[in-house]
Amino acid sequence: MNKIKQFFLKIKPSRRRIIQLYAALLVNSNVKGYITGNIYKGPLKSICGPGLNCYSCPGATLACPIGSLQNALSETKTKTISFVLGIILLYSIIFGRMICGYLCPTGLIQDLLYKIKTPKLKKNKVTYVLSYFKYFLLSVFVIGIPLFFGLAQNELPLPSFCKYICPSGTIGGGILLLSNPNNASFFEMLGGLFTWKFVVAVVLVVASIFIYRVFCRFICPLGAIYGLFNKLSILGIHIDESTCTHCNACVSVCKMDVKKVGDHECINCGECKSVCATHSISFRGEDLVKAFHKKKIEENNQKVESNNNNEQN
Repeated sequence: MNKIKQFFLKIKPSRRRIIQLYAALLVNSNVKGYITGNIYKGPLKSICGPGLNCYSCPGATLACPIGSLQNALSETKTKTISFVLGIILLYSIIFGRMICGYLCPTGLIQDLLYKIKTPKLKKNKVTYVLSYFKYFLLSVFVIGIPLFFGLAQNELPLPSFCKYICPSGTIGGGILLLSNPNNASFFEMLGGLFTWKFVVAVVLVVASIFIYRVFCRFICPLGAIYGLFNKLSILGIHIDESTCTHCNACVSVCKMDVKKVGDHECINCGECKSVCATHSISFRGEDLVKAFHKKKIEENNQKVESNNNNEQN
């Protein structure tokens, strides 16, 4: 009986995993799309979701912020760029890279792939240098090329990251649509570009089994944006410097390429809290919530005590 209990405790999902699952289901809740093979184009698609989730996925109910940003930059004459930047900025200021750790469907898929038991490549000096590659992709493929086409007043926008790299688009917007029998005619439109993107997607999927969050760490431009606001965001990891001994146990246990917990590479997952001997790591606002909860308990106890005294009298 104890062995059975231990087994279920072992496979029990963490609070973070449950939040990830709910978030992924929420932004991919267009069940009808999976059946018909059609993309949802309702009013919700004018709003960017917080995580990287392809617009063309048959289940997607929200737009992808990276795809929306590229299209907006390619259409410089419209006010769309202000709207998209405003939403991304709002997400950044509130959550920072906590979105990567809790709300991004692409991050969840990588977490699940990494759980497959195989030898793992640990972080090192090389992976730390490679972690800056996503900022190059952000500058060139998400901002530079689409903006160039926008300023050149090209008739068609060029969302270059989505078109040439993004594996989320290949899997969600490509393979899932192609797998539906109603879209059999789509196969006639496939060419060398899809083959390239399919190879990129397969490589990243396989790599995610051996390397923790390979896409998030080295490629994702959305994570690069959120990382810039990590220290400024309302929510996220906080270190109490007055009690921290700088033992670096938190940095050592972290699978991301962080130099310090809470920096631009931190996804605010909170796994480092369990190894902090001085309990110096907490989530921003956590202390206020605990203090509020404690105050409420004390007030309730005082009311109960007061009622008991009145009854006795």
